Order: sequence, then structure tokens, then C-alpha cells
Amino acid sequence: MRRVNAFLLAFSAAIAVASPLRAERPVLAPVPAIDAPATRKLETAVFAGGCFWGVEGVFSHIKGVRLVTSGFAGGPAKLKVDYDRVSQGDTGFAEAVRVTYDPRQVSYGTLLRVFFSVIADPTTLNYQGPDRGTQYRSALFPLTPGQDKAARAYLAQLGKAGLWRDPIVTKVERFTGFQSADAYHQDFLTRNPRHPYIKRWDMPKLAAFKAMYPSLYSARPSA
Repeated sequence: MRRVNAFLLAFSAAIAVASPLRAERPVLAPVPAIDAPATRKLETAVFAGGCFWGVEGVFSHIKGVRLVTSGFAGGPAKLKVDYDRVSQGDTGFAEAVRVTYDPRQVSYGTLLRVFFSVIADPTTLNYQGPDRGTQYRSALFPLTPGQDKAARAYLAQLGKAGLWRDPIVTKVERFTGFQSADAYHQDFLTRNPRHPYIKRWDMPKLAAFKAMYPSLYSARPSA
């Protein structure tokens, strides 16, 4: 990671800590009425839900999750990007995570439920918490027909649940590929639990997940 990147990250963290806002309000999302069938021993799912540090941090503590990678999704397939480029907000890419999981232990539907319970607010358009821009939108990127069906059905289910005052704006988007972020961003919450941004915005999400879903919580994060 270049020094300028570290400076910008530190500056962003300072702004975030100074913000009067708070982390997304935990909501006990309903059990999905439709789930995606398993098609292989290890499945992959891609989610965008704001800054990938916290998204990765929560997913990595779910039992059955084998690997979570922070990166970018949603933009043109042939456009190569990195953190600096995506942060400009005009690439079409969103900060996202790629989750590899064992469907014998946790289903795609359960990942969706945790995602909307404690990770992302589905009613905020192009922002989560203190972060603004299309790169911080919430989106689902199905990789199989089963995931596509389950994702669309769950968004419709959430829209009828009445858990949020505002309408659901999270979209199901076509998957055009996933690009991993630099090593600096991987396992960021695990490696930097006292980082001001992590303490303010992401540790509350992890604590809410542990409290709401104790049977799913793994004290040891995935790789």
C-alpha cells in the first residue's frame, strides 16, 4: 500500500469518527422463504454492503464460511481497478466481498439474513454509515440461478416485512467479475480491531451478530 493511500485512509477514518452518525441499526431479518440449492461442496457468494472492512469482518465469523475476500464488483468486466480508482466513485464498481462457504453448514439464505440483519441497511441509496458514493451501495451479485431466485425473493420478502420505515433500495446486479483488493485491506478488522473506524462502525456489527445469532457465531474468523 502506497503511503498516500495510508494517509487517505487515516484521514477518512478521522472524518468517520467525527461523524454524528451511528452504525446501522441491527434488525432481526426474517428467515428466507426461498433458499438457493447447493450445487457443489463449496459455494461462492458476492455481496456489496458499504466499506468492505466490516462486511468481511462479520462474514468471516459465520460458521461454515471458509474464506472471505475484500474486493470490487459491479463494474465493467474489462476495467481493471484498485482502491484508489474505485474510490473516485465513477467506475461502476462497489466495494464488495467474495464469500466461500460450505453449504452443508450454512446456506446462501442464511448469509442473506445475516447481511440484512447486521451488516447493511437496505434502505440507504449509495451509502452506508459515514461512507457516500455509488461504490458504497448495497447490492447482491448472484452467481447461480438458484442464488438469483433466492436473492430476488428475499428482497421482495424484506419489502413486505415492514422492518424499515423507508423502501428497500438494494438491487440484484449482474455479476461481471470480482477483483481482489490489496493485501492491506484483507482481514482488516481482525488485524486492526482498535482502528478508530473499526471500533466506531464495524465492531458494533460484529457484536450484534454474536448477540443475535449465537449458534452461527464462530469466535475464530475464517482465513
